[in-house]
Amino acid sequence: MSSLWLAPVLFGTGFVAGFVDSIAGGGGLITVPALLSLGLSPTDALGTNKLQSTFGSASATWHYARAGVMDLRACRLGLIFTCVGALLGALAVQLISKKFLELAIPVLLIVIAAYTILRPQFGEQDARPRMKPNSFALLFGLTLGFYDGFFGPGTGSFWAMACVLVLGQNLLAATGYTKAMNFASNLASLAVFIVGGKVHYGAGLVMGIGQLMGARLGSKTVLKRGVKFIRPVFIGIMLVLTAKLIYQNYFSR
Repeated sequence: MSSLWLAPVLFGTGFVAGFVDSIAGGGGLITVPALLSLGLSPTDALGTNKLQSTFGSASATWHYARAGVMDLRACRLGLIFTCVGALLGALAVQLISKKFLELAIPVLLIVIAAYTILRPQFGEQDARPRMKPNSFALLFGLTLGFYDGFFGPGTGSFWAMACVLVLGQNLLAATGYTKAMNFASNLASLAVFIVGGKVHYGAGLVMGIGQLMGARLGSKTVLKRGVKFIRPVFIGIMLVLTAKLIYQNYFSR
């Protein structure tokens, strides 16, 4: 892990992951395998991934907030409940088997992808909210925060879908809200991994710098090109993530 040649590799990996993650989520598809390939244990790879992804989600959140895509003050309850959920999830992962989630999540992602493909107007315009913001923050902050701390894959997709279908947001606004919630769950989970000594700071910080720059470019691209750009990337990331999880959890054992 100390070789100088690894620094540009880690930076480049973080940059690409930050760009992808700021648009549609799924950056962990790139970063976790990269960290594992460097010889880190699974828990150290997950902890280090939380460190570097915190940089990217912070950068994307900042840029979306500055552009007025989402209001951080309006997200306060969501941020709080997401932090609580993520802390509980990161603690629970040490006690509870992930087997059920590993088998169920790919199926849920297939449903989300199919729904998005079959509804061409999905997320293009605001719709009528089906739940009050505070109730939404409590329910989805705790559940999706817990899921991100406990397991993680597809969290951004679940947040975006919830924001569109339940809060009635368009996909651009949902992407901004999602990044704020991702930042909260990343930060809370990271605290647990730090306490457990499961973070490689050298690799995480180098990747984190790449994440900052990639997320900045990705969020600017989204703000410039809008919903019509997000939708195909959103669907593509979900399909890739689903294929990876199906292979990993059903066929590679």
